[in-house]
Amino acid sequence: MIEIDKVSKHYGSFQVLTDCSTSIRKGEVVVVCGPSGSGKSTLIKCVNALEPFQAGSIRVNGTEVGDPRTNLPKLRSHVGMVFQHFELFPHLSITENLTIAQTKVLGRSKDEATDKGLKLLERVGLKAHAHKYPGQLSGGQQQRVAIARALSMDPIVMLFDEPTSALDPEMVGEVLDVMVELAKEGMTMMCVTHEMGFARKVADRVIFMDAGRIVEDDEKQAFFDSPRSERAQSFLAKILQH
Repeated sequence: MIEIDKVSKHYGSFQVLTDCSTSIRKGEVVVVCGPSGSGKSTLIKCVNALEPFQAGSIRVNGTEVGDPRTNLPKLRSHVGMVFQHFELFPHLSITENLTIAQTKVLGRSKDEATDKGLKLLERVGLKAHAHKYPGQLSGGQQQRVAIARALSMDPIVMLFDEPTSALDPEMVGEVLDVMVELAKEGMTMMCVTHEMGFARKVADRVIFMDAGRIVEDDEKQAFFDSPRSERAQSFLAKILQH
């Protein structure tokens, strides 16, 4: 579903990604972790061309992301993206947030889009809040709306960029519960996260990054039981000791 081949990216003389390669099969859940500044978020944003890259190639379901002839809005309509900071439209109601892209990008009728949006709100436990505005919801509720909005576009893959890092600890669980359900249903997912409990529960593989490189790319159990690199060992020792 996603093929990343020798991708490199730099800002001027600063190298952000160096020779990154991995692939994600349909229905696979891959967690990307590593220290701050390791290039995790940049890599995931390259997958749907929110960040350009200078070398290598990325294909999503056979479509070449870096090809100038690629219709990026069409590609992104199939790739759901959930950001750290919700990115909901504050001046639109929750229902309107869920329907605007469906009508403008997918060409659905307002009734069809609303019906789809309400079903997804029910799925994330928020149908009773359909008439409210983002500012009236908690952070955890807003992030669940953001997930529902991404799902309303019928994505073939979901990208999550640290979806819980801006949340109060009490709200993290409600967002992860929705993500766990998605994983159980077979959604292809690439998740940048520090939530190792989530990784242990649902990931098929774990990618560990450091200084812009993929240092490890292994089955979940092997990564947690016996990480090969010293950098991953020290990272896990710090993150798992509490």
